[in-house]
Amino acid sequence: MTQAEPQPTARREHGQRAAKWLRRHVSAVTCAAVILGAVVVVTLARPSAPPRSAQPLRYLGVYEASAPRSYADVDTFAQAIGKQPNLACYYSNWLEPFQVGFATSAAEHGAVPLVQINPAHVSLTAIATGQYDAYLRAYAAAVRSYHRRVILSFGHEMNGWWYSWGYLHSSPAAFVAAWRHIVTLFRAQGAVNVTWLWTINIINPKGGIPAPAPWWPGSSYVTWVGIDGYYFKPSWWFAPLFGPTIKAVHALTRAPILIAETGAAPAVGQPAKIGDLFAGIRAYGLLGFVWFNAEAIHDWRLKSPAAIAAFRRGVKAFRRPAP
Repeated sequence: MTQAEPQPTARREHGQRAAKWLRRHVSAVTCAAVILGAVVVVTLARPSAPPRSAQPLRYLGVYEASAPRSYADVDTFAQAIGKQPNLACYYSNWLEPFQVGFATSAAEHGAVPLVQINPAHVSLTAIATGQYDAYLRAYAAAVRSYHRRVILSFGHEMNGWWYSWGYLHSSPAAFVAAWRHIVTLFRAQGAVNVTWLWTINIINPKGGIPAPAPWWPGSSYVTWVGIDGYYFKPSWWFAPLFGPTIKAVHALTRAPILIAETGAAPAVGQPAKIGDLFAGIRAYGLLGFVWFNAEAIHDWRLKSPAAIAAFRRGVKAFRRPAP
């Protein structure tokens, strides 16, 4: 249902994220759904490193359930890991305005806001044909007036089946048309400070998560590619988890790749998975990652001394780029 007016997002979005995980991982086909939460991993042993030279981590991001209502938890996370993130993520419902206050707090902490705009139960065709242009113009004007870089992602994980804008609910052609319309409108409004992040879910064709090519809007409409995926089992490692999707993206574009949403639950060996995540990002030459530091079916937060220590070791290789 299209909202009549914007509403605060923090607590509502946290509940929606939890519902998403239920739909994704505890469906009627429970065993299969848990496996398809990211990708079927057929290799049980730690894989060999991919054939790329190691690169420094350039972007370290976090999502906290209190965002964008407050920046305090992001700052607490920074103190725990000994490094301020330079990406601060929040999820925004359709018709919700750009959260300038959160973005300003991010800038004060040396971070760029990353906004995942979710068009829940909104017609993508209506977006593409201009029926929401008044909202988009107002949003573009607010972003332009911010005068700093903003990362925007629209309709993330569209190659999955759990969102109204995604696979089996809306056509890839409708998604592409809506994406192109939004980018074109923002550019026409002078919002040239936007980095456009096209965010997909890790592929798993057997589990109903196809390769993302049908949703690709074209290189002129995308700045970065985001990939979402999580460590759900102790036997899962970076290369088999993310590698097939990275390969599929490289068949479409050589745009930089960010792991836009990830985490590892304590039960799967969180410290080891954190080390593997940092190593995988560097080995594949990716931009970095956004850690989902919240509860949504699993508790992905960093709480144990061992997990925090693993994160602290990882950020030693962090090389912050120029703003």
